[in-house]
Amino acid sequence: MGNTLLAVICVVIAYALGNINPAILIGRLHGVDIKKEGSGNAGTTNVLRVLGKKAAAETLLVDIGKGVVAVLIGKVVGGMIMTDPGLLGAWCAVAVFCGHIWPAAFGFKGGKGIATGFGSIVTACPPVGGIILLVAVLGMILTQRVSVGSVAAALTLIVAGFYFAPSYGIYFAIMGLIAIWKHRANIGRLIRGEEPKISFKKK
Repeated sequence: MGNTLLAVICVVIAYALGNINPAILIGRLHGVDIKKEGSGNAGTTNVLRVLGKKAAAETLLVDIGKGVVAVLIGKVVGGMIMTDPGLLGAWCAVAVFCGHIWPAAFGFKGGKGIATGFGSIVTACPPVGGIILLVAVLGMILTQRVSVGSVAAALTLIVAGFYFAPSYGIYFAIMGLIAIWKHRANIGRLIRGEEPKISFKKK
């Protein structure tokens, strides 16, 4: 099997992993279409608002985990077929991220990719992952709004990616820009002062 084909297979597997959307699947187990409840987003924050903390924690862990696994596959295979194994890992990071946001398995309508993006980035480049986690947590704590932490982390990713991992900076920048674009409605609500604060109480 040629090296190019192996790389393509890894990227396809990463995208397929991204299609595993725990928010949608856990919602179905509870008899809920998560895309029709709350904010309509198939992600951890909406699961928290609609189904509570346990379901949200499960969603978060699976979303982060699939990002980790996708990049690990890329790095392992990349180590066998490339001089820079991290490069295939970066490709897989973008693929699993896009698979979460635009999953073929769910009509190309998924979540916003923050948890999956974090899992893939912290595996591809731990320093960058640590920085964006810190920024995200501070943003959420200071404002009590998940969207603020998410957007701040996405902006930080664009800068930190080029600084700590210049070879992969463009891939991290693409992910950051996509994440910001996916939060455009949240940004609009923040500007209007209409973005809801996070709640840990099940409705």
